[in-house]
Amino acid sequence: MLSVFLAVLRRDLCIGWRERGAVLHQLLFFVLLVALFPLAGSGSPGGVRTVMPGLIWMAALVATMLSLQRLFRPDYEDGTLVQYRLSPEPLVLIALAKVLAHWLVSGLLLCLAAPGVMLAMGASPDMAGAAAAALALGTPVLSLIGAIGTALTLSLPRGGLLLGILVFPLYVPVLIFGAGAMRAAALGLPVSQGLWPLAGVLLLAVATAPWAIAAALRIGVE
Repeated sequence: MLSVFLAVLRRDLCIGWRERGAVLHQLLFFVLLVALFPLAGSGSPGGVRTVMPGLIWMAALVATMLSLQRLFRPDYEDGTLVQYRLSPEPLVLIALAKVLAHWLVSGLLLCLAAPGVMLAMGASPDMAGAAAAALALGTPVLSLIGAIGTALTLSLPRGGLLLGILVFPLYVPVLIFGAGAMRAAALGLPVSQGLWPLAGVLLLAVATAPWAIAAALRIGVE
């Protein structure tokens, strides 16, 4: 089973590398959304730092949702998902490998880019570090939950319109804990009050989401 997991992971990483233009567009969208937001307000450093936790997480959320359509749609259109469905290998393991590849290609870049963007906008190093840690714990949850919604809407012609409605309520705890960790760092408080709950949400998502994704894929390819 490990060989199957690594094979699917390697395949999706290679596909992600060939489609690096789309990945760079997602990263550029995230950076521009965060960097240009102060132009819509007063632009004062204090005001920017106040809204930065929510801004970072909303930008990460939108950037992640933009990339979710690449998670299963190409495999669905070329019949690869049908082969996965008929394969004796566990579909749960295949789904987990695909989500991990999606996060390595897209979510990890957001984790690496966010601290630099925040420092350029005047955030403290502690706040930037808290953002990197929170995004490292939270963006995999965004990918796992988003994969469930993507699998459920896979066979719909305009599934992307329903995707946000399905998954956004499940994203709320991630946004609250992630932004809370960043606000705690800005106030000089321990960031663990946001990171520990976020780590718990991640463990819960890893333990349950692949099963839900596999079940949704079985429905979507029938």
